[in-house]
Amino acid sequence: MENETLIRLSIFLGLFALLATLEALAPRRVRSQPRSRRWTTNWGITLANTLTLRALAFALPLLAVGAALDAQAQGWGLFNALSWPLWLEFTLAVLVLDFAIWLQHLITHKVPLLWRLHQVHHADVDMDVTTAIRFHPVEIALSMLLKIGLVYLLGPAALAVIVFEILLNGTAMFNHANIRLPLWLDAIVRRFLVTPDMHRVHHSVHRSEHDSNYGFALSIWDQMFGTYIPQPKAGHDEMQVGLEWQDDRPSRFGWSISLPFVRK
Repeated sequence: MENETLIRLSIFLGLFALLATLEALAPRRVRSQPRSRRWTTNWGITLANTLTLRALAFALPLLAVGAALDAQAQGWGLFNALSWPLWLEFTLAVLVLDFAIWLQHLITHKVPLLWRLHQVHHADVDMDVTTAIRFHPVEIALSMLLKIGLVYLLGPAALAVIVFEILLNGTAMFNHANIRLPLWLDAIVRRFLVTPDMHRVHHSVHRSEHDSNYGFALSIWDQMFGTYIPQPKAGHDEMQVGLEWQDDRPSRFGWSISLPFVRK
């Protein structure tokens, strides 16, 4: 769609700048490493992800939004076979896509091969807004293939896919951000959306805690399926973020990219 990339990029950069500023003004936790080295690595991984999706677009020209337009043109997918009101289709599309990402996230923790990819995200020694963009390129490509397939099955409006992508990216940056929300506000927001304190539990070194709170946007799925843990046992100030064998290597770009392929 016209100007889609510019709109999404503008929103992404604006939210990133806002959250990074809030992290500096009201941090939730003290950093264990200098921000410059981690940010260089995490942004480097993001650049690798962008190049991966560009390469995927050459092999498979229709990514998620293009798949929605193609499905509509071909009359493919559930919603294109129905005559439901647009608002209902739009709402259901966002809900189904968000649930699919929640389920995908859960599966990456349960399937050893997928966990090898996903642990690149969990290996970050600190947790801040850049952690939200720290995913291995292979995992990003697999996630995009999942979304493309689901879009063809559902047949949602392209606008619904764009809104969902913006919601997913925005909420992921928000709930990874190292910001301190007032407890009363956190309690209200987490009824609907995943908050930083809620998602931080998921980044605990303890398996019982990081196998919980899988949501990126909506918090309802963890509450519905019994994977919700409200707070870490050690408290947010004392809990350890990352993996059990944690050291400073995840701040290195080459080490992070090669992590899934190294025998430990």
